Amino acid sequence: MLDIAEELNRWVEHGREFAVATVVAVGGSAPRQPGAALAVDSEGTAIGSVSGGCVEGAVYELCRQALEDGGTVLERFGYSDEDAFAVGLTCGGVIDILVTPVRADAPARGVFAAALSAAVEGEAAAVARITDGPAEVMGRALLVRPDGSYEGSLGGHRELDRTAAGEARALLDAGRTGTVAIGEDGSRCGQPLTLLVESSVPAPRMIVFGAIDFASALVRVGKFLGYHVTVCDARPVFATRTRFPEADEIVVDWPHRYLESTEVDTRTVLCVLTHDAKFDVPLLELALKLPVAYVGAMGSRRTHEDRNTRLREVGVTELELARLRSPIGLDLGARTPEETALSIGAEIVANRRGGSGVSLAGAHTPIHHDAEQELTGRIGSVA
Repeated sequence: MLDIAEELNRWVEHGREFAVATVVAVGGSAPRQPGAALAVDSEGTAIGSVSGGCVEGAVYELCRQALEDGGTVLERFGYSDEDAFAVGLTCGGVIDILVTPVRADAPARGVFAAALSAAVEGEAAAVARITDGPAEVMGRALLVRPDGSYEGSLGGHRELDRTAAGEARALLDAGRTGTVAIGEDGSRCGQPLTLLVESSVPAPRMIVFGAIDFASALVRVGKFLGYHVTVCDARPVFATRTRFPEADEIVVDWPHRYLESTEVDTRTVLCVLTHDAKFDVPLLELALKLPVAYVGAMGSRRTHEDRNTRLREVGVTELELARLRSPIGLDLGARTPEETALSIGAEIVANRRGGSGVSLAGAHTPIHHDAEQELTGRIGSVA
């Protein structure tokens, strides 16, 4: 639901009633992951997607029906071998979709409104919803903040709300969306309930060091991939808004000094394009010790070997060096700045999702090879 927060928030602000269909679990080669949503308002306007087109028509009708009768439903869609044109996923996957009416009198409308507002404002928050349990609590929602406070209720036991908030906060801290199973009384031994926890966190950071022409192309790729992109260079003549109009931030400072002073986390990617030892070595010495998602450095193989020697001389360990993606990017045969930026972006995605980087044709590897999905989001899983 939070993937279409901006438009849904406008609907809420204008008092519009709507139903939202959310992917709550997937199996096999499903096109969308848990949290993907399609919403339909009382006038029949639809936004979002739950399957990339496979079952949108059927889900649209479920939303219209939910708006009429006020009932929350859980529906499973899968491929039909008997009739390839039947309602189902022709990719062979299976998805479970929760359809929740958000009418003016809906108990969870206030929670949804607060969650959508937080997502639009770039605030961290998580929404926990019951997706499998007694009919009377299906679709109930809880909004959880990073400090552990929460609003709304899943109904019934106060201990259930506290336990759910704790589980949701753990997923929020990791910036993940997934499912958890808890007892209906908040314990681990009661009748089980399944919750979908959708996390909304600020965009992950991409910090590009080195204001060169390749950096300009990488900024565009980073924005396309959903990163908050910062360009940092010690040379004010090159680090300008004119050269990097699409960057979120432009910083004139020595790279290692800026990295020491700025906030990074486990989703941050660092792209070192300076290929100049006086910048690279102190920067990478620090970067390889930080708990970030990705550290890549540009340069020829000769530059790479020389840089590694210099890094060892200043005390960088072999374990730390093993984290360095250098030369940066996947082997696409890239030559232009745009092609090189694409190869770097592809490596970042492969690193984040657990992909191999090899061609899918004849590879016998999963198409949707998501490292996080291995832990959460599959039908029947417990995160």
